Amino acid sequence: MTKATLFQAEWTQRADLAQLVAAIGADNLRWVGGAVRDTLLGLAVKDIDAATPLHPEEVMARLKEAGIKVVPTGLDHGTVTAVVDGGPVEVTTLRKDVATDGRRATVAFADNWQDDAARRDFTINALYAHPETLKISDYFGGLDDLEARRVRFIGDARERIREDHLRILRYYRFQARFGSTLDDEGENACAELAPMLKGLSRERVAMELLGLLDLADPVPTVRRMFDRGVLPVILPEVGEDGLARLSTLTQTEETQGAGPNAIRRLAAMLPAEPKTAEQVAARLRLSNAHKKRLSRLAARARRPGDARVLAYREGMDVARDLLLLAEQSTAALKGWEIPNFPLKGGEIVERGVDAGPEVARVLRAVENRWLEEGFPDRTRVDQLLRAELPGDN
Repeated sequence: MTKATLFQAEWTQRADLAQLVAAIGADNLRWVGGAVRDTLLGLAVKDIDAATPLHPEEVMARLKEAGIKVVPTGLDHGTVTAVVDGGPVEVTTLRKDVATDGRRATVAFADNWQDDAARRDFTINALYAHPETLKISDYFGGLDDLEARRVRFIGDARERIREDHLRILRYYRFQARFGSTLDDEGENACAELAPMLKGLSRERVAMELLGLLDLADPVPTVRRMFDRGVLPVILPEVGEDGLARLSTLTQTEETQGAGPNAIRRLAAMLPAEPKTAEQVAARLRLSNAHKKRLSRLAARARRPGDARVLAYREGMDVARDLLLLAEQSTAALKGWEIPNFPLKGGEIVERGVDAGPEVARVLRAVENRWLEEGFPDRTRVDQLLRAELPGDN
C-alpha cells in the first residue's frame, strides 16, 4: 500500500488525544487497530485504541497525574480506559498469549510491539501508528492486504482459529466489510474448523452474526458460509430458500432506500414459523426486544395489507419490516406518525353501556371502522360510536 503514514488525519490532531499522548509519552504509545485501518481506507473512525509497553498501573498513574480520568476496565488483560473529551480511549499493555482454549486466552504482558501484533487476528488489524510522526509499523503485510482488500489471518490461519474459535465468524464479517479478494487459506481453515463454533457462548455467536447481517451487502458472504458448511453449524434452520429470501430482501431494501437491519434479515432467512424463530432467538440468547421482533416477523404468512393500519397495529418498525419482507412499498409510512385512537372505554360507559364485555366490543367495533376509513377525526369517531350504540340510532 502506498500510504506509510496516517498523514494528518483529523482525529490525530485532537487536543484531548495530544494530552493523553503527553501523559503516557509518545514513544510509549501507538494507535492500533480499527482507527488506523479505517483511516487508511478513508472511512469514518469511531473507536480509538492504543497500545503501550507500560503496565496498566503505570498508565493509570500517569493519566491521573495529568488530570485525565481513567477507568480500570480490564486490568487482567492490561486494559484501562482514558475518558477524554472526544470519547473513551482504550489503552492496552502489549501482550502475548500464554495459553488458549479457543474461547479465552491467558496472556502475559510483553515489551515488544511485534509480539503484540502476532497475537492479533488479521493483518489489517495489526497496524500501529506513532502518535506524533504517524508512521505506520506493519509487521505482517497488513498494508498490502488493505491495498488488495484482502482479509488474511496473521501467520497460520488454523492456529489463529484454534486460539479463538470466534475468529471464524469475525473473518466472514470483516471479509464482507472490507474484502474483495478472497484468501484461500483463510476460507479453507474456516470451513475445516467450523464445528468448533459449537463450543462458543451463544452471545458471542449472535454478536458476530448480527454484525455481519447489519452490513450493507452480506449476501455473498452468507452464501459462502452456507456453501462451505459454516452457516449450518450456527443456523441449521436456514436452507436455500432462506438465502433466496435474504437476497430478495436486500434488493428490496436498496430499491426503497431502507437501511440494513440484522433482525429483519435474520427473519428473512428463517422459515415463517414463530416457533422456529423463538427457538433461534432462545439459542442465540437475543435480547427481549429482538426476540419479540423476530417472533412478530416470523408470523408473516398473510400479506401485510394497508401499510398504515399495519403500523398502527404492529408498531412502525415491525410494520416496515413486514412490508419489506413482503416486497411491498413503505412509502405510506414516510413522514407519517401513528395516531392515537380518540375514544376511551369510559366514554362508552357514560353513554349507558354497562362496563364489561359490551364496552370492549363497542370499542373494538368503532376502532375497526376508524381504521377502515383511514383514521378520520374525532367528529367522525362520534358518528361511528352513535351508529354502534342501539339507543343512539
